[in-house]
Amino acid sequence: MTGARLVEPDEGPRSKRGAILAAAVEYFGETGYEATKWSAVAGRVGIGQTALYHYFESKAHCLLTIMRLELQRSRDQFLEATEGETDPVAALRAAVRAAFAVSESEILQMRILQNNMVLLAGPRASKREETERRAARELVQSIERDWTRLLTQGMSQGAFPVRDAHTLALAMLGMIISVWRWYRPTGSTPLAEVRELIEGCCIRMVTE
Repeated sequence: MTGARLVEPDEGPRSKRGAILAAAVEYFGETGYEATKWSAVAGRVGIGQTALYHYFESKAHCLLTIMRLELQRSRDQFLEATEGETDPVAALRAAVRAAFAVSESEILQMRILQNNMVLLAGPRASKREETERRAARELVQSIERDWTRLLTQGMSQGAFPVRDAHTLALAMLGMIISVWRWYRPTGSTPLAEVRELIEGCCIRMVTE
């Protein structure tokens, strides 16, 4: 697995934003958000702590940005994997496989996202934090709709038994994303083996 950077479309060549996000992902993913000192992120990037506030007004603002970018990455990967696939079972397999086609850095991003979902529940006092929170919540809803639509289409074609597609989509997503709470690349179980197990479970959930 290779590394990856979270970047914004408008990030310029002199911007430290990507480096800050990458450092924050490492600290938040390995040490935990609460245990990470904002000054440690600045030190990793090689800038003063004051300079961080040019890019992020708070540690929480940085965290919410990471969460929003990870949700967008995950959704883009789902859409790319399933685009043009007309066979419902093949589309579902492609979606699950895409969810596990990740780099070590992306594993950290997903761990951060799942460990801090509570931040999306209520409004933030800061305008910039609230903007990121709202965008992240909208992406969560879009992802749920994407998976629900995939199952609904399969049911309409007779490939899957007719059930509550939204509830089934939430159940599958819950099973998939729970992996990132415990999975570690240095562990004894290869990610490919985990993916194969979850893929089989998802297929059985919708076809049996």
